[in-house]
Amino acid sequence: MFRIGVATSKSPTGPFVPEKEPIKGSFSIDPAVFTDTDGSSYMYFGGIWGGQLQRWKDGKYDANGSKTDLEDDKLPSLNAKIAKLGPDMKQFAEEPKDVLIVDKDDKPMLTGDHDRRFFEAAWVHKYNGKYYFSYSTGDTHYLAYGIGDSPYGPFTYQGAFLKPVVGWTTHHSIVEHNGKWLLFYHDTEVSGGKTHLRNVKATELKHDADGKIEMIDPYGKK
Repeated sequence: MFRIGVATSKSPTGPFVPEKEPIKGSFSIDPAVFTDTDGSSYMYFGGIWGGQLQRWKDGKYDANGSKTDLEDDKLPSLNAKIAKLGPDMKQFAEEPKDVLIVDKDDKPMLTGDHDRRFFEAAWVHKYNGKYYFSYSTGDTHYLAYGIGDSPYGPFTYQGAFLKPVVGWTTHHSIVEHNGKWLLFYHDTEVSGGKTHLRNVKATELKHDADGKIEMIDPYGKK
């Protein structure tokens, strides 16, 4: 049964001291923290299949729920979770909620929609007052995103912005530095491609005039 823990330090390079207990109410994998312009912080987390979201489908752990998300491609897909953090950033200030991703007709993504559905690796950044929820599509190897008006969503699917990389699912982060937006991600190219040993890469991420994220080809192919 997966849980998410917190470790703190007076320096970004450590050493970090872990809390004695995991965050109450936490589960699954891939935590990412977003701090809004008003100072409020939120944790996004979750992953399907190996990430155990199926076993938490109804908010309680079900050891036999591992196939829930695979039984019917027409069911709404499982999504990431969000919870506002307390002032000390060590506990949730609320019960986790679903992060809803919808299409242009406000309909939820379906389990069988592997090119667009959430798989794992949730991340949020804010650009021009809008919230961008980005994630990995898993077995189809895209990074995709939706845009919303609140850190809770719903997020309207916009498309993929990173083409498939060498290796398995892509985990990423997006940050602004010196006026430019940067995408950090991983693949296995440096490790020879036919391996699970991942290496970290970075490239510039650009928003167009409409706020859409421009497609990135990790290997510069036209």
